[in-house]
Amino acid sequence: MESNTIQTTSRPPINKKPKGIKQFFAKLLQQRALVIMTVPFLLWLILFKYVPIWGWTMAFQDFKPARGFWEQKWIGFHHFEFLFGDDRFLRVLRNTLAMSTINLVFGFLTAITLALLLNELRKAAFKRVVQTVSYLPHFISWVVAASIIQTTLSPDGIINELLVWLGIVSEGNEILFLGIPEYFWTIFGASSIWKDIGWNTIVYLAAMTTIDPAQYEAAEIDGANRLQKMTYITLPGIKSVVVVLLIMNIGYLLDSGFEPQYLLGNGMNVDYSENIDIFVLKYGIAQSNFALSTAAGMFKTVVSFILLFAVNHIARRMGEARLF
Repeated sequence: MESNTIQTTSRPPINKKPKGIKQFFAKLLQQRALVIMTVPFLLWLILFKYVPIWGWTMAFQDFKPARGFWEQKWIGFHHFEFLFGDDRFLRVLRNTLAMSTINLVFGFLTAITLALLLNELRKAAFKRVVQTVSYLPHFISWVVAASIIQTTLSPDGIINELLVWLGIVSEGNEILFLGIPEYFWTIFGASSIWKDIGWNTIVYLAAMTTIDPAQYEAAEIDGANRLQKMTYITLPGIKSVVVVLLIMNIGYLLDSGFEPQYLLGNGMNVDYSENIDIFVLKYGIAQSNFALSTAAGMFKTVVSFILLFAVNHIARRMGEARLF
């Protein structure tokens, strides 16, 4: 008796995705339009950000512009030892960290607060006016902005006139704000907030538009007021954006700017206004000590790189949003 056996043939799985390199090139081909669009940016990035890295070798040389690369004298970490043993550099490092921290903390708090308030406005016309007014200072160059700040804070400026009118300061004893070193960090922080607060709210306002309106409706039915809706719906809804921006800004902790310090700084407040960028300009480039300026710039980059990866790792360990 013949047994009825059914012979099955093994078939390859349908639509099996290629793995490894094949999968990468398959996605690359599938998204070729996006890849082509990124080519100009990648070329710019390589040409202006990665190719110049070879210049870091100057930090380890007694660099002389008239000599060729192989004719330079290698001196190891001499410039770094000089930097960390120099009181001026330690002072500008303190100033840089202080101004960056002020900018980071108060910049975040004020931008998020303004974004929350703008999000609560119901009259669209008034909201647009407030946004436009808050955005405008961002488009003013620091040269013009510094002139406005200097005029406002001068002995015959509006701030001193207001203080005299209130009786806080007597006439003839006006305060020279930019001549008191201890005031500079406060002036810098207030100026940066005034100039960038509106621009910094754009990202947060955009993030708020992605929050489901049904959540607000449900909270309103449950009797939540505006403050409670901001606390329990809006802020958690933009939390991931805030964390990512915080990670990125901490990476720039040693980059406190150049224009405001250079334009508002003077001989009287130099102990508090001078930061690493101005140090590089004054004691490196201006004195043709390119090796020293390269060492200072290299220090900034390496520390920023370490901070970025460290904070991103902490965010990942805490289960928060991260860059990579």
